[in-house]
Amino acid sequence: MSLKPQDFFRPEILKATAYSVAAAEGRIKLDAMENPYPWPESLVEGWLNYLSQARPNRYPDPEASALKAALRRYANLPKDAEVLLGNGSDEIIQIVLLALAGHPGATVLAPEPSFVMYRQVAQWLGVNFVGVPLNRDFSLDLDAMLANIARHRPKIVFLAYPNNPTGNLFDASAVLTLIERTPGLVIVDEAYAPFAQVSFTDRLGQFPNLLVMQTLSKLGLAGLRLGFLAGPREWLEQFNKLRLPYNINVLTQLSAEFALTHLEVFQQQTARIRAERAALFTELASLPQVQAFPSAANFILFRVKEADRVFNGLKSQGVLIKNLNPQGGLLQGCLRVTVGTPAENQAFLRALRAALGFAG
Repeated sequence: MSLKPQDFFRPEILKATAYSVAAAEGRIKLDAMENPYPWPESLVEGWLNYLSQARPNRYPDPEASALKAALRRYANLPKDAEVLLGNGSDEIIQIVLLALAGHPGATVLAPEPSFVMYRQVAQWLGVNFVGVPLNRDFSLDLDAMLANIARHRPKIVFLAYPNNPTGNLFDASAVLTLIERTPGLVIVDEAYAPFAQVSFTDRLGQFPNLLVMQTLSKLGLAGLRLGFLAGPREWLEQFNKLRLPYNINVLTQLSAEFALTHLEVFQQQTARIRAERAALFTELASLPQVQAFPSAANFILFRVKEADRVFNGLKSQGVLIKNLNPQGGLLQGCLRVTVGTPAENQAFLRALRAALGFAG
């Protein structure tokens, strides 16, 4: 009798849907929250020269010591905070939740809608996940969060700050209350920190259960796939045991080190994106058929009637954004657009007006 996948994989894996990324070739790509600006040619030249020191025949520094030092300076981390590196934030989420796999009764909790990988990775690993709905305005329902924390006593609470896909910053005092009242770890996911210009890194050390996660992807290094987790050494040392050896390759280490010595270039780019975000929000909010939600990230969530039709109308015009309507719930009718270059944003707005059925 031949072995079939149904006989091999756990039921939760068979029921799961693979994380899919839409093909973007030939389209204006505004679906993945990337920095739309390429590196200046002068920076590329210096980068390639810096990479000449790479030795691909040798394994990379297993602890990426030089890169960690650069990230400490970049994020202004406290001296006693430890750093764990991951192949993007996704790997860090996987490492953290792997620590709970097989732990009887362990629960992970997060508000929802939020970053889908919290729930998805937990399900892959067979870890119980509890999602607590946000308020209709996408703010934290603090009473519901505290009630669920008291009931489930989660080992880990994830809080995206700003939240993805809604774009808003949760009330900082509410976040502090959750940190104080959570018996387990609270991981504040600051993937969009360059656009929010606020962080909980200065709180590290004040709370023994607080960890902060960031990534360089949104800053302008998405292709490098580099994320990091910062927090008390006693926690990071244990998570580090679950990190696969040499998970940060030599080209990523050198490239990130180089980029962080030219931080002003990326700061200028993120400032442009913030300015474009404000202009794009004003344009979206002025459209009578669109409900745009304020954002502290590099994307804007907006709601329209017949969201699927509008999404397909944009796609047919060569503009790719993210359709969140299929998720339902609070995201019913919602689409999410990444803030692009001025030309990309104007192309999106023209396509959106046409998809909505009016010109101008």
